Amino acid sequence: MVWGTKLNAGAVSKWWNSLIIVITFCASCGGTKKPICPARRENLQELAKQMFDFSYSSYLEHAFPLDELDPIHCAGRSIDRQNPDNININDVLGNYSLTLIDSLDTLAIMGNASEFARAVRLVVQHVSFDQDAIVQVFEVTIRAMGGLLSAHLIAKNRDFGVHVEDYDDELLWLARDLGGRLLPAFDNSPTGIPHPRVHLQTGVPPRGRTDTCTSGAGSLVLEFGVLSRLTGDAVFESVARRAVRALWRRRDPVTKLFGSTIDVHTGQWLDTTSGAGAGTDSFFEYMFKAYVLFGDVQYYEMFHESVEAMGTTMWVGNPPVFANVNMHTGNVTNYWMDSLQAYAPGTLGAAGYISVAISHHAIYYSIWRRFHAMPERFNWVHKTPDVAFYPLRPEFAEATYTLYRITRDPFYVDAGRHMLCDLHHYTKAKCGYGTVHSVLNMELEDRMESFFLSETLKYLYLLFAEDHTLHNSTMDADHVFTTEGHIFRLSPLFNSGNSSFSFFEQESDDGDDDEEEVLLLRGRRVMNKQKMTVNVTNGSIVPAKRIPVATNSLGEHSACHDRTPMQKLFHPVPNLDAMMEFIGVAHPRTPYLAAEREQGFSVESMFSTVGRT
Repeated sequence: MVWGTKLNAGAVSKWWNSLIIVITFCASCGGTKKPICPARRENLQELAKQMFDFSYSSYLEHAFPLDELDPIHCAGRSIDRQNPDNININDVLGNYSLTLIDSLDTLAIMGNASEFARAVRLVVQHVSFDQDAIVQVFEVTIRAMGGLLSAHLIAKNRDFGVHVEDYDDELLWLARDLGGRLLPAFDNSPTGIPHPRVHLQTGVPPRGRTDTCTSGAGSLVLEFGVLSRLTGDAVFESVARRAVRALWRRRDPVTKLFGSTIDVHTGQWLDTTSGAGAGTDSFFEYMFKAYVLFGDVQYYEMFHESVEAMGTTMWVGNPPVFANVNMHTGNVTNYWMDSLQAYAPGTLGAAGYISVAISHHAIYYSIWRRFHAMPERFNWVHKTPDVAFYPLRPEFAEATYTLYRITRDPFYVDAGRHMLCDLHHYTKAKCGYGTVHSVLNMELEDRMESFFLSETLKYLYLLFAEDHTLHNSTMDADHVFTTEGHIFRLSPLFNSGNSSFSFFEQESDDGDDDEEEVLLLRGRRVMNKQKMTVNVTNGSIVPAKRIPVATNSLGEHSACHDRTPMQKLFHPVPNLDAMMEFIGVAHPRTPYLAAEREQGFSVESMFSTVGRT
């Protein structure tokens, strides 16, 4: 298995900022050839917005100021005080209007300036973190702190054309107050790895658990870092970086892998399972995104070394999947892949591992097409869900959007269409969209988590919004999305050239110092050792030719009933010849064919893996 050339950090930065590529591709639209049907994409964009508006307005009507909406019974929910051990609820909800906070920047991105301004005022008037609640540090950071910081930056800079009259940094100071309430998680840790939970009024619970997952402890640096840069208080970024360093020092010295659960007092691994999904996912994601946002090269070096270790030990099978392995031996420990791992194609693609990203996305796309949702765990040996529920998670939508922005291949637009229409068709409830209890029968549970509004619908909306401000020539590569889908614009304020925030200055790692460059020339972009290239002429990519085929679609919205294809689809269930035609044997820049050649898997085996024949 070939991974690819180590990308020099400076070159990655240039590459990230040069993602502004405009391509023209042809698809059948009303019998004529033209760029992918603008009216049809606008219909899908409008459907995503309608789904958001329906869910958001239902939350305000039936649930606010509580944290979440129960979409079946049209009621609100917050802390489960009758069952304090119900961490599925109590880790996230704390009586601080979570869905409203998590939705703020989605309102702005979807262009609802007046409602964004009203929502900001609602938060300022009603939200307090002085609550009798024990919450998980990670969840409240990425959802509440991230939502507040992103909305503050939008309101302050008038991004997306929004304006909040008389706004006076109230969201920033709410985030600062929340950050102060989370600091005891770090203060009382002898290892620097934060306790997983705090009481928002009293600090770390006296008899609280000391086991925490790698992603929960190590994925705070974006939000805490931005909070430090905006307030001038370096303590937040310092403790978050210290946690990253503490975990980094405890990886296996031979395999370079991390476990998934660790004791914050002893620093001993409690679960030595190492994977790319639940337990470690956003830890890797934030290494790369922290490099992009803060410009600290050591974050990139850590990311690259971690991904190379994953490629050496986890990337197994035909087609290849990221298997869960023992961190010390590299032996496979189980045969399931989880839905959280679906984020990886986006991060890997953005970091330059293009063919790996494409092939990994293909597996998840095939799973989605089989079940019309993403089971929480899928067994890649038995080809069936091990855990069948789907809580409207956003990871696959994020990866699909990111790969489209990188490749501009219309395949990803059509993948998003299937996702959006399936969500609309199968999960719509009386007052919102409900968790799928089982993808085997598509029964719903009465819960709509806040990330459905902050991430899932946001990414799908942006996937179809080709002319969105974020995608213009000045903004297309000048932002990062947090692991909760909140947006931070790149800024000199966030660049760690400011020495007062340079935590890693005096530290070095025993990583590979090889400085192979990614070639970023005007006419050529080399992504790996196999010279997987995209030829660029005056900023435009010449697309592979597309020959559409007929298809059906799901959903009750006109955008989903439109039978005119955007491109070739996996529909009906294809045989190998039809699939090879789809991936473009005659057109070698078609993404799946390039990935198949480089990664050594067949499309036939890909569908066999997920149980399609």
